[in-house]
Amino acid sequence: MQLKRIFYLLIIVIGITSCKNDDDDDVTTVAVQTLAETIVTDNATITDYLNTHFYNYEEFENPDENFDYKIVIDTIAGDNANKTPLADFVASTTLAVQVTEEEGYVDHTLYYLVAREGVGTSPTIGDDAFVTYEGSLVDGTVFDAGTTPTVFNLSGVVRGFGNGVIKLKSGTGPIENGDGTVSYEDYGIGMVIMPSALGYYSSSTSTLIPSYSPLIFKIDLLSYLADTDSDEDGIPNIEEDLDGDGNLNNDNTDADLEISFFVANYNDADDDGDGDSTLEEISDENGNIIKPYPDTDGDGIPDYLDADS
Repeated sequence: MQLKRIFYLLIIVIGITSCKNDDDDDVTTVAVQTLAETIVTDNATITDYLNTHFYNYEEFENPDENFDYKIVIDTIAGDNANKTPLADFVASTTLAVQVTEEEGYVDHTLYYLVAREGVGTSPTIGDDAFVTYEGSLVDGTVFDAGTTPTVFNLSGVVRGFGNGVIKLKSGTGPIENGDGTVSYEDYGIGMVIMPSALGYYSSSTSTLIPSYSPLIFKIDLLSYLADTDSDEDGIPNIEEDLDGDGNLNNDNTDADLEISFFVANYNDADDDGDGDSTLEEISDENGNIIKPYPDTDGDGIPDYLDADS
């Protein structure tokens, strides 16, 4: 699935992207854009989309017994000319993005719609979430969909998706249906609209997703695993966000070691690369995790992050 591509691996690829037509040998070359140029174009595209489209808010406000609780988008025109635009319903959050050191960090706005909040609680950006989803371009082209519930780590998907899911709440379930299947009720339903740098940026992942494409995802958050520990090192993923910026993929304590290239702490069982596992360095002789985490040499850096300890 397109969504499983990890964001931090994608956005560092800056260069000329080619898309080959399946029907002939023509190759379309996409001009390289700077992050600053791209965000101006993306913002204009997204603003226009939010002001010219609406969702079926009336059905969500007064659902009948046959309503399927699916977000449906349409254009404000003709018989729908009096509909309230998405711009009046969405909220937003700002995420700083860096592609090259020369450009530095550029703030990007992630827009999100909460059509139904959900009755449970919200995951963190480090948790595994159980979702269904549909990904599309602003012109309505669907490039990916997960109609069967799928588990994603919210830091292992494109950044806009993960940060959109955490705005929703889980539902109730699983509920046994008596036929070997389960279902969920009252789960969070929403949508995210993101600039390209919070998606795939310059990487054209398929003929359906051109480079520098803003993306839209409809999302149902069924459930999630609280305090997910992807590398099973005894430290929940969310605690491995050392700088507290909500981006787990830029926290790599032993980044200077070639073996750990691109292995962020939440996926690294030996965070400081000293040969002793993180779990060993935070546990006593009986295997119980010690909190606060041990700092043997008293330098203010826990042993599991301090190769010199």
